[in-house]
Amino acid sequence: MTNSSSRAALGVIGGSGLYDLADLQEVERVRLRTPFGEPSDEYVLGTLRGTRVAFLPRHGRGHRLLPSELNFRANVHGMKQLGVTHLLAVGAVGSLREEIVPGHVVVPDQFIDRTFSRSATFFGDGVVAHVQFGDPVCRGLAKAAASAAREAGATVHEGGTYVCMEGPQFSTRAESNLYRSWSASVIGMTNLQEAKLAREAELCFATLAMSTDYDCWHESEAEVDAASILAVLQANAALAARTVATLARAVPSDDCACRHALEFAIVTDRSTVPAATRERLQLIAGKYL
Repeated sequence: MTNSSSRAALGVIGGSGLYDLADLQEVERVRLRTPFGEPSDEYVLGTLRGTRVAFLPRHGRGHRLLPSELNFRANVHGMKQLGVTHLLAVGAVGSLREEIVPGHVVVPDQFIDRTFSRSATFFGDGVVAHVQFGDPVCRGLAKAAASAAREAGATVHEGGTYVCMEGPQFSTRAESNLYRSWSASVIGMTNLQEAKLAREAELCFATLAMSTDYDCWHESEAEVDAASILAVLQANAALAARTVATLARAVPSDDCACRHALEFAIVTDRSTVPAATRERLQLIAGKYL
């Protein structure tokens, strides 16, 4: 556990281009151990607009970790250890819709999973839980995040579907057009596992998807490449930081169904739960076990 000064209400996972929050005050760095291994990096804690915030660079400082190498469970568990109740995931995405221009922000409300080699649950090893996930983001936090992004100067698209692909390669043209035929809005490589784990951890979760390109479907635009994305990322990072600063003073305070997601989700006979599993899940599900 952490001491009272090393705790935060709002957690932010920063994606490509967002590796710190420059306006944080009373900053401290905390390296955590979790029952699920090592997080991507140290957590940076500080005060922003009167709210304690915990920030984690998703890919590590220096962008060292592939999407498939991320320890999503440790990253989210660490936020829970720090007392976080609301988790915002910021990430770069490709646009699958003409109207979502590079530089625009999308706050999606749905996901499609196209990953295949990732751990996206805290459960197993003797405990089975099935959380509701029909609405995978917290409506209250998503609305607050969209409002904060607009106040920060962004063009915001509320709602839409985020396709989460394995990567690290970008889409083929056939895949990009397939996702468009599904009426998906954006494509990225990270946020779905964070959403699933946040729900199991009973955290309110929302995504701030920063459009950097048109993937490879757009006939009149250059095919996506890392160099062109990096140029847009620089502007997006500043916008994301302003958005987080605005959101920090408007974190929803109402009770929410997200905060009780495990109440009826665990189906395992409690008397059969192995001691080691019970210990590992203490912070996530201890009150239900």
